[in-house]
Amino acid sequence: MSSNPSLIAVAVVEHRGQFLVGVRPPGVPLAGYSEFPGGKVEAGERPADAAARECLEETGLAVEVVGEFPDRIQQYAHGRLRLRFFQCRVHNGQPAPRAPFRWVARDQLAALRFPAGNDRLLAMLQRSPQDSE
Repeated sequence: MSSNPSLIAVAVVEHRGQFLVGVRPPGVPLAGYSEFPGGKVEAGERPADAAARECLEETGLAVEVVGEFPDRIQQYAHGRLRLRFFQCRVHNGQPAPRAPFRWVARDQLAALRFPAGNDRLLAMLQRSPQDSE
């Protein structure tokens, strides 16, 4: 096992107290778990740019990065990951995301099953609203 974790950029997209959340598909690690859009950072790519790119690819929504949450190194059965969480906003309004992504209210996040690497982030999101609209 490599000691260097894979770098994963995650777009935490919030709009009026709702977050963009999907479900991991069958046949991939952590299938069935809820997730924020994101994926591997490509060589030479800035992590913030990767978060926005992955969000567009996975959900069809263009976002801008407006901040960053604390990162996390997490060991899973499929590997060691460094998760970089970026606070994002949609560019225009609140268009419908591509399935399986949907908007989830802040107070519904706790009812979803996310991978362990998201625990600290979820605790932060549930106790401190970032969006006062």
